[in-house]
Amino acid sequence: MEPGEKKKEKEEEKMVMTVLHGAVIITMDDQNRVFKDGGLVIEHDTIKAIGHSSQILAQFSHLAHHLVDLTGHILLPGLINTHVHTSQQLGRGIADDVDLMTWLHDRIWPYESNMTEHDSYISTLLCGIELIHSGVTCFAEAGGQHVSGMARAISLLGMRACLAESIMDSGNGLPSSWAARTTHDCLQSQKDNYNKYHNTADGRIRVWFGIRQIMNSSQQLLLETRDAAAQLRTGIHMHVAEIPYENQLVMDVHKVNHGTVTYLEKIDFLQKNLLAAHSVWLHDNEISLFSRAGVKVSHCPASAMRMLGFAPVREMLGAGICVSLGTDGAPSNNRMSIVDEMYLASLINKGREVYNSGNTDPTALPAETILRMATANGAKSVLWDDEIGSLAVGKKADIVVVNPWSWPMVPVHDWVSNIVYCMRTENVVSVMCNGLWIMKDKKIMNVDEEEVILNAKEASAELVKRAGITLPTRMNVI
Repeated sequence: MEPGEKKKEKEEEKMVMTVLHGAVIITMDDQNRVFKDGGLVIEHDTIKAIGHSSQILAQFSHLAHHLVDLTGHILLPGLINTHVHTSQQLGRGIADDVDLMTWLHDRIWPYESNMTEHDSYISTLLCGIELIHSGVTCFAEAGGQHVSGMARAISLLGMRACLAESIMDSGNGLPSSWAARTTHDCLQSQKDNYNKYHNTADGRIRVWFGIRQIMNSSQQLLLETRDAAAQLRTGIHMHVAEIPYENQLVMDVHKVNHGTVTYLEKIDFLQKNLLAAHSVWLHDNEISLFSRAGVKVSHCPASAMRMLGFAPVREMLGAGICVSLGTDGAPSNNRMSIVDEMYLASLINKGREVYNSGNTDPTALPAETILRMATANGAKSVLWDDEIGSLAVGKKADIVVVNPWSWPMVPVHDWVSNIVYCMRTENVVSVMCNGLWIMKDKKIMNVDEEEVILNAKEASAELVKRAGITLPTRMNVI
């Protein structure tokens, strides 16, 4: 094909128009609009128009290359998972029912430090498949191994991601290969990842800086990470204030009057580009510090309740902090479903009100707040809200199609509460990212699920053996 013909073909691809109509459209836009019988026009990768079906069809049906009748379905913005360890997907079940320090030092770090680039690729493919099935179009990697493998998998799956490497330069319990890395090595590796993979895969991949946790970070690493991320205009993903032991260690070592957040404020690390995961053990003043600095928080209800505790989500939202939802990794949650996390976030935070005050408050974190955490707040948390997080003209066509007409969701009296309190992963039937279907009629479009599962079974068994992890026998196995 001649250069001129290739250019013409690309221009024609950009002109492809798809019209979706007949659906309930929950836009999550600034006006909280919901179209009972809505239509949406997609041109190439962008939403061109949105409105009532009759108006959309009258104006665009004769121009559309694809006309899709979604009568009876619900359209949502692509859901955003703001805390995922894709490298841990092959480790599902290797660290159940243990405390956090055992979880890290005896299970997860030996597992992760023995990963190959191929392991990371397979693990990310497997994780991505599960995320897509739950309606996720974009996620923030919490820090894992081999960004090259992650990027290769995400490029193939068709998703969006903010990828970060797991970074530690000090502290106890590190595997020897990690302990040998200098602060310079840690920073240079991330800068190299940024130069290689940032804004690749048609702009769907962004590279962030990762700080695994305060207990394994020198002050030099924190300060130079802060400055490098600011220079490159990208984000920082960090686990913050997970357990009381962490806060006590920071108080003892750094001589501050509370814990991690107080210390991070002291060294001017709290910035608008910081995504703080979990943030369970904060006091009121530290919530104010987050709010003033514009720090974003990823609330992972299942993982937190398993190992960490009750995060002060209602207080953070009340202080104007942008709080979103994450699943965490497979060894700390087992289920990579943001659909489940929406349900859990509502129940856990209603229950926390009883624990705190002795009084029930069913109005705590209502359905619309939870759905916003999984969409618009998710987009703000990953610094991508100019393009994703809501269905609006000019934004990217990241869309979830939900079929509510099965036993988990019938009857539908209230669309929004039904999505949050009733929807299961099985109700997500199709997912579009960047204007392309990445799942259609429950079939992942770009990879063979069965092949990935088979490869994952083989890779995970070899990896656990290589890491020397032996799990205790439960009950009477004969």
